[in-house]
Amino acid sequence: MEIKDNKNLYIETYGCQMNLSDSEIVGSIMAEEGYKTSDAAENADIIFINTCSIRDNAEKRIRKRLREIKKMKKANPDLKVGILGCMAERLKQQLLDEEEVVDLIVGPDAYRDLPNLIKTVESGRRAINVLLSEDETYSEIEPVRLGSNNISAFISIMRGCENFCTYCVVPFTRGKERSRDPETILNEAQDLVAKGYKEVTLLGQNVNSYTWENNGKSLSFPELIAKVAAVSPELRVRFATSHPKDISDELIKTIAKTPNICNAIHLPIQSGSNTVLKRMNRKYTREWYMDRITTIKKYIPECGLSTDIIAGFCGETEEEHKETLALMEWVGYDYAFMFKYSERPNTIAQKKFVDDVPEDVKSSRLTEIIALQQELALRSNKENIGKTFEVLVEGFSKRSDADLAGRNSQNKMLVFPKRNFKVGDYVLVKVTSCTAATLIGEAV
Repeated sequence: MEIKDNKNLYIETYGCQMNLSDSEIVGSIMAEEGYKTSDAAENADIIFINTCSIRDNAEKRIRKRLREIKKMKKANPDLKVGILGCMAERLKQQLLDEEEVVDLIVGPDAYRDLPNLIKTVESGRRAINVLLSEDETYSEIEPVRLGSNNISAFISIMRGCENFCTYCVVPFTRGKERSRDPETILNEAQDLVAKGYKEVTLLGQNVNSYTWENNGKSLSFPELIAKVAAVSPELRVRFATSHPKDISDELIKTIAKTPNICNAIHLPIQSGSNTVLKRMNRKYTREWYMDRITTIKKYIPECGLSTDIIAGFCGETEEEHKETLALMEWVGYDYAFMFKYSERPNTIAQKKFVDDVPEDVKSSRLTEIIALQQELALRSNKENIGKTFEVLVEGFSKRSDADLAGRNSQNKMLVFPKRNFKVGDYVLVKVTSCTAATLIGEAV
């Protein structure tokens, strides 16, 4: 293979952890072609923007960024620009037609084709590949760890989604669910441990759906995560994201009995109202969700709990909104990702429902949700004052190089004086005070 000298690649990633994982795969594929990843767009020969389509605001940010890159391209006509990921898959040819700055469009299953597409672009033509696959596409590729602290890493274990929540574009942009060969997952985890990594997060649009079948044998997600945890007792294991309809007693018990699987579960509720959940096609009820939370708290009493919430989905009444607030209060989440509903083109909701909640009502409901979550987070953190946690040091505090920061098993951030500790150390920290976002303490 011809190696190109002095070729710099800059990758800008928007959206979810899966997108970050995909960017690392792209970095590996491009490294094979002789491209070096750069920390600055200004130094790049090629800029890739790995996009997100989950909300309208994400796409607006990306279009704004393209306008900025257009100015860079005027100054450097040889600069090549590629749109990757979900927005590429959703808009396809339209992006090439509308954004003259774009040279190539590549969907999330087509990154292996990047070398061929770049050759097309270098010949003076524009290129596109948005074919979706029915197979796991990147099993044996060792990702380049972009912007890594060399402590924590993501491992993609499955791709795609078949839940078809009515508000969501993911099944259309990422295709069918397909699970990755467990041997390649374990090999990647073992390689990370050998390189000194202390924490991995297993990723999938719905990790609970992971199932590997081969020669009449099958492996479920609880079995897989136990195998990953067994790679090393020094390796912390996390996972994201869980769908409430699939989170099993087996998984909850596996977390409870395995010390190095972190006691933190992200369980998106989206709405606390059964009628809204039905319109969303979430396939579970408020009661089912509460049963899952009750079971988690029974077997993992100290479990950290986080969630996703959408304010103002189609037809949402004030009463339905209050049901969400009541459920938040009942669970007592540590953290939440909270958004106003934004209608996405070609989703089931766009075709079936009217986006009829006024924008000012959406905003006021989101404000209420955020205010309540701030209260819940502060309440939860105050309950941790006086407790001691094992913290994996990730880096310096944002406010002072005299303090270090890291997370405990519950995924809460702790800040404490540096002393002689360093990144990658496990440190026992006693909590002395807190804010809504951070625990503050002293090493013991």
